[in-house]
Amino acid sequence: MSWKSVCIAAAAAWALSAAGASAGDAAAGETLFNQKCKTCHKIGEGATNAVGPELNGLIGSKAGTTEGYSFSDALKSSGLVFDEATFKEFITSPKAKVPGTKMVFAGLPKETDRDNLFAFLSQFDEKGAKK
Repeated sequence: MSWKSVCIAAAAAWALSAAGASAGDAAAGETLFNQKCKTCHKIGEGATNAVGPELNGLIGSKAGTTEGYSFSDALKSSGLVFDEATFKEFITSPKAKVPGTKMVFAGLPKETDRDNLFAFLSQFDEKGAKK
């Protein structure tokens, strides 16, 4: 095996590892959630819909499908599934990503804030238990 092959293999392994991934800080994400999101959204065991839908199990879910919440037609028909990339693009500027959404939040311009919020939200399954 050549040194070039070894370097490529090492780079690929690093990129797939936690060190290479955009790992956020869930504790910082919780603080951000409490400052910017909690007014409209609830998460965790016993969370219910409020001004916005409860966010349990958000990551991996199809947009506009939380039971008991009345979403805009724009979000329901968006076809979005909230994986990491889609969530971060959406939360950067919800109205730019889904014109016609009724979400009034202006967005999170800082990448680290998006990483941290994603790390926090990713902890919760659809019943609100931490994974």
